[in-house]
Amino acid sequence: MTSHTGGPFGRALCAMITPFTDAGDLDLDAARRHAAGLVADGCDGLVLSGTTGESPTTTDEEKNALLRAVREAVGPAVPLVAGVGGPDTRHVVRLARDAETAGADGLLVVTPYYSRPPQEAVEAYFLRVAESTGLPLMLYDIPGRTGTRIEPATLLRLAEHPRVVAVKDCSYDLLAATKLMARTSLAYYSGCEELNLPLHALGGAGYVSTVANVAPRRMRAVLDAFDAGDPAEAARLNGLNIALVEAMMASGLPGAVTAKALLDAGPVREPLQPADRGATDGLRRIYDELIAATS
Repeated sequence: MTSHTGGPFGRALCAMITPFTDAGDLDLDAARRHAAGLVADGCDGLVLSGTTGESPTTTDEEKNALLRAVREAVGPAVPLVAGVGGPDTRHVVRLARDAETAGADGLLVVTPYYSRPPQEAVEAYFLRVAESTGLPLMLYDIPGRTGTRIEPATLLRLAEHPRVVAVKDCSYDLLAATKLMARTSLAYYSGCEELNLPLHALGGAGYVSTVANVAPRRMRAVLDAFDAGDPAEAARLNGLNIALVEAMMASGLPGAVTAKALLDAGPVREPLQPADRGATDGLRRIYDELIAATS
């Protein structure tokens, strides 16, 4: 089982936003600055072109340019995981191969969405992607967005593949995660901030966090305290973070929208719409309260 020293991609990972200019183009300079700042503030690794990175609305070329720019900014030692996945397996294989060429250390592969394939087809899809490159895979189980769960029995079989090494878990099923961690060597990363601490306490490797875009040190401090043998302090710090987690992730606005509002990081791409002034002011107030309470 994975130890608390971190999984194959580190322990504290940020699901990084993709900055755009006011004209709506990819802002590689802003991406470089943000990536370097996240690493300086305690992120072990970065996940690019995931949900928070607005991957459905970036082109293949933009994804590759973003990966290359971030690699340039953070150097060779920081794990970069490229988000790939979609409803078309052939396209996903191309994305995976492009990411490998552009310098990714791993692939975050989301379940095929919209078509809602049966489990045999889900398994075949992940295996096809796993065989298409030499990169390790983090499987992204987020049935609330894709409409399809990666069932525990499917994960058990996929765990036998040498390049299937991790899971980003947004299933909200701690029982299944606990059983799978006990029966496999899969590194489990929480994809839902409210479960970062409980999943870690059960043996999880860490997290992939949207909130880490704006509060990387605060998110990491929870796991640091737990790993230092102080679960009460970890619980206290986690409790302080929860108001910001709820405001950013459960307010009805997508995490990409709330993160960019707090960072003043340029527009989101349609169909997403920016947070209005009231929502932005509310986010800022909660963020400032957290910073004051943890400084």
